[in-house]
Amino acid sequence: MRYKKITVKVGSNVLTKSDGTLNDANISHLVDQIANLRQKGVEIVLVSSGAVAAGRGEIGNGRKLDTVSARQLWSAVGQVILINKYAEAFRKYGISCAQVLTTKENFSDRVHYLNMKNCISTLIENKVIPIVNENDTISVTELMFTDNDELSGLIASMEDSEALIILSNIAGIYDGSPELPESKVIREITSKSKPLNEAISTSKSSFGRGGMLTKYHIARKVAKGGINVHIANGMEENTLLRIMNQADDIVHTTFISENKKSSNFKKWISYSESFAKGVLVVNGGAKEALLSNQAKSLLPVGVIDIEGSFEKGDLVKIKDESGLLIGIGKAEYSSEKAEKYKGNKNKKEVIHYDYLYLME
Repeated sequence: MRYKKITVKVGSNVLTKSDGTLNDANISHLVDQIANLRQKGVEIVLVSSGAVAAGRGEIGNGRKLDTVSARQLWSAVGQVILINKYAEAFRKYGISCAQVLTTKENFSDRVHYLNMKNCISTLIENKVIPIVNENDTISVTELMFTDNDELSGLIASMEDSEALIILSNIAGIYDGSPELPESKVIREITSKSKPLNEAISTSKSSFGRGGMLTKYHIARKVAKGGINVHIANGMEENTLLRIMNQADDIVHTTFISENKKSSNFKKWISYSESFAKGVLVVNGGAKEALLSNQAKSLLPVGVIDIEGSFEKGDLVKIKDESGLLIGIGKAEYSSEKAEKYKGNKNKKEVIHYDYLYLME
């Protein structure tokens, strides 16, 4: 078997029919594959979309609602339907599943992050399949994940999965629009592959918030942290099993991970940009040093400006003089001390390398 520990993310369009109602056959087929892998000793976390689509399919649009209220309504109704479908399908195999609902705010500090990690790890240790979804019933726009692709990347990193497998309704990342006959699936993407932002379609799924461009960026981030990522068509037969068995006949995109593994702290930081309390603006020399191949901490001598108010231990962004985000890290000083020490050659690092995450 290719991997022993995986996170599987399945999108709304794989789980629903065109009218928005749940596709029982697709759910059953997905569960059949997961049960097969479980019986072979593979540890699995399932990140599942579909609740909002299921709710809308169940009760329709109802009276006129704003976007957030509509998502809350559909999610509250649909999550019950979705988890019951999963529970019924897994019961045939004598497997228990558990619903884990979360919000982006649950990952806003290290304690909450570790609590979530412990919850999912406990379920896995007790042979229960965790089914994770964003709690859209209480999420508001500014605190929402981009979509479940972002959530699945965080879960895969948090659980030290060997691979993240994203099941979509197309075969992977194309070198052009998937609608064009000349476009082909890119089979492998590495850290050295040229950026594909302009080639990737920005269209989104019927019921989801994300799109292939989001999947691309999340996949690169996860691969950077040492986890392989597969993006494949979950509508095809036995896609998950074929990936796990390294079948030659499955055309999909694999993001090859970097050999180095990030620390758990750096994994948390990498998804915490929205929770940073301030900004350290650095000069060209500091930027060059940080982005070099050698491990470097950020020293006060390279800091030229401080933005925002933060305390020691808070997360802060690092930007260059043009405003480009370079990284995120844990501040060793408060903003008051950082302001006092900026440009000083004789003070200890303002962000230590062990608590620093650098962007691509």
